[in-house]
Amino acid sequence: MEYCYVALKQQSKADILLSLFLSIFLVKGVVNVLLTTPLWVVNTRLKLQGAKFRNEDIVPTNYKGIIDAFHQIIRDEGILALWNGTFPSLLLVFNPAIQFMFYEGLKRQLLKKRMKLSSLDVFIIGAVAKAIATTVTYPMQTVQSILRFGRHRLNPENRRLGSLRNILYLLHQRVRRFGIMGLYKGLEAKLLQTVLTAALMFLVYEKLTAATFTVMGLKSAHKH
Repeated sequence: MEYCYVALKQQSKADILLSLFLSIFLVKGVVNVLLTTPLWVVNTRLKLQGAKFRNEDIVPTNYKGIIDAFHQIIRDEGILALWNGTFPSLLLVFNPAIQFMFYEGLKRQLLKKRMKLSSLDVFIIGAVAKAIATTVTYPMQTVQSILRFGRHRLNPENRRLGSLRNILYLLHQRVRRFGIMGLYKGLEAKLLQTVLTAALMFLVYEKLTAATFTVMGLKSAHKH
């Protein structure tokens, strides 16, 4: 009975710690998106400058550098064009929340069958949780990249892309041209990039959480 009480108490502390961690992470993510999106827009356009596109809707760019890119974007498209892709970027801030939700769910299912998770268990469920979160949010990353590039003409009005209201249009166009899998082009590379990192992060997270609770327990026992 005492063991169950201690376990529940530790789980409650873990839930509070997790909620606090996620709240801080989400706030940090929103602030980061708002401050760095202009840099990402310019970075994306400079990287794609000179590339040959088969899509006739995409307008070529000719920037001489970072300062010139900022100048041309503000002059030709308005200052708000520097924040193209902000809405999908804000949605992607919830990617960590999704992965933590699946991680905690998988972890609790395993803990019903065993008393303690091994490092390998944590590593695997961390990798699975991140793979699910990345797959769920990847279409938004595709739209985010298109919006950041910005130099795109919308048919049939032949308007340039400069508004986040066109996200659904872009998703529809992507599916129409490439099928549903067109929303997931490049997903394999993204999974290889993020899954291993996330699995290691969860492993470190569990070790640090366990160490924190151990120290807190020792301090509490010392006070009594």
